[in-house]
Amino acid sequence: MREIHLTADDWSARAEAYRNATEQREGEDLDLIVEWARGARTALDVATGGGHVARRLREAGLEVVTVDPAPGMTPDVICPAEHLPFADVSFDLVVTRIAPHHFSDIALAVGEMARVAREWLVVEDTLYESEQVEEAEKLRDPTHVRSYSEPEWRSFLDAVGVEVEQVEIVEKRHPLDAWLARTETNEADAARVRDLLTDYIEGGHYVDRKILLLGRKAAR
Repeated sequence: MREIHLTADDWSARAEAYRNATEQREGEDLDLIVEWARGARTALDVATGGGHVARRLREAGLEVVTVDPAPGMTPDVICPAEHLPFADVSFDLVVTRIAPHHFSDIALAVGEMARVAREWLVVEDTLYESEQVEEAEKLRDPTHVRSYSEPEWRSFLDAVGVEVEQVEIVEKRHPLDAWLARTETNEADAARVRDLLTDYIEGGHYVDRKILLLGRKAAR
């Protein structure tokens, strides 16, 4: 697997693509996150990327702080999910959307998100399908670490005292050419990715599934 080293300029270019991608900007997953956020006043958006969760939650009236390790994503605070520079129970709600598959230490990141949440934790990410799909994801974007199954997610959350109250699975359709271009996948790698994902390509779109989990911190 080739190494990847992203500069601030690289991330800025990628961030613009994520900000403008239709399947990133909208979708039933975003609508569900907003629905689950009802009743919260403050929120932390972890690994904000294109900032779509923060935008939607602010439109819903929440006070939102964004964090991301990439300066090009223009977060309020530059930091990784594994080291959140906030006091315990700082936010009513902590949410991360389609980012945990990039986290270098998933257990540590989930622990940090639970620590700074006062009550609610919302996680959305690509659902694990197979090692073949994992190979394609890593070839397309070497910053991909791993996607996880529902039992794995339940285990991660249970380990930090977060009770899963709701789980939803939604499909997301990615225009394949744009999805590959977003990470500047070269021609040879793109051909291999297409081959690995043959069963998941429909009408020029890569169709994957996202898992959304609404968790509540257990009473102490």
